Amino acid sequence: MKNRGNQVRSRAQDTTCAAVTALLLGSLTVLWSGPAHAECSSPPEPGVNWSGCEKERLRLNGSNLSRAKLERTDFGGSDLSRVTFTDALMTGANFARARLHDADLTKAQMSKVEAPRADFRGADLKGADLSKSEMSRADLSETDLHGADLSKSELGRTSFRESDLTDVTFRFANLARADFRGATLTNAELGMSHTYLTRIEGTDLKSVKGLSQSQVNLACGNGETELPEGLKRPDSWPCKHLD
Repeated sequence: MKNRGNQVRSRAQDTTCAAVTALLLGSLTVLWSGPAHAECSSPPEPGVNWSGCEKERLRLNGSNLSRAKLERTDFGGSDLSRVTFTDALMTGANFARARLHDADLTKAQMSKVEAPRADFRGADLKGADLSKSEMSRADLSETDLHGADLSKSELGRTSFRESDLTDVTFRFANLARADFRGATLTNAELGMSHTYLTRIEGTDLKSVKGLSQSQVNLACGNGETELPEGLKRPDSWPCKHLD
């Protein structure tokens, strides 16, 4: 009877081990299979799932990718001019050197995107989430970023010239040498942002939030720069040798 009991316990242990092994193999299969249900060969259309797909150096200008799933999708060097990305999920996507002229990115989820030297001129980015993104040397001039979140983003040497930055959050962002000339910054949040040589000549900053005197001292303005109450123009203005 004792031997029979040992045999039963041994079979139970073998069954348990087999079940655990199957579960582990199933989990690994899911991890190795890439983004669930990605449709990398599907044509550009609303709601398409291109998560994790390689779409670099393509001409997709004028396409409709509203509500598309584009997490970690590689669009590096692609022409995305006038593409509709409304409500698209693009967390971690790559837009390095991509062209997004006049693209509609309203309320797009774009946190942690890689977009160095990307061209967003004239794009609509109202309400977009661009937090924690790498966008150094990107061109965001003449864009509508009303209500967008750019907190904790890398924006060194990025151009925001003539853009609508009303209610934009720049908290903890790196704005070193970024260009805000001609931009509208009504109620923008600049608390704890890095403003080394940031271009604010002639810019109206009277209503911005969180701006400190030390940030003003690091930035580059001139006699036409309007500052919030309590802050003053430093003697170092205007800066020299910026261009």
